[in-house]
Amino acid sequence: MQSELLNALYSRHTEKLQRTILSSKIAVCGLGGIGSHTAVFLARLGVGNLHIIDFDVVDVSNIHRQSYFPHQIGMKKTDALKNIINSISPFTQVICDDAALGRDNIPSLLKNDEIICECFDSAEAKAELSDTVLTLMPEKYVVAVSGVAGTSGANEVKTRCITEHFYLCGDGVSDVEGSCLFAPKVALCSAHQALTVLQIIKERNTK
Repeated sequence: MQSELLNALYSRHTEKLQRTILSSKIAVCGLGGIGSHTAVFLARLGVGNLHIIDFDVVDVSNIHRQSYFPHQIGMKKTDALKNIINSISPFTQVICDDAALGRDNIPSLLKNDEIICECFDSAEAKAELSDTVLTLMPEKYVVAVSGVAGTSGANEVKTRCITEHFYLCGDGVSDVEGSCLFAPKVALCSAHQALTVLQIIKERNTK
């Protein structure tokens, strides 16, 4: 089955691009609504190396908008998501870190990753991760998310290139605080994030 899945990806994506996707090393930081969906999208693309990071466990309140299943309630999010990824893409190597990221451990935990997906709820955590990576590891790419709440239309969600190595996905306006999170918009923002990762991978392959 593994070879059949790979052959299907080579057929759909072209062998040259798929081999580049397979060799890519992507970190997903925060495995809530955004991060869990982004990781699943990346697994379906056939990313070969996924580094997933979170310190939380699956809660009943997560089921309505995150990629987890009711039978996974109580599991570490890293373990639950690794199981999901393995069932989708058995050739994807999944590295799990049950950790809270901060300025002190970001450089060591993310040293082997090429593209960093920022998927936190907290504005402070978002800023700390992005600023630390862009300042201390400027060769890496950061794809962050801002504005995933509410029910504004799909066309309000956009991806902006802020600098050569920093991209921002979302409506850029809505705030998690005081507003509801709904699965369709969360998944839409995650799709933007995963597509941006793919575009970076493709662009780097042509340089």
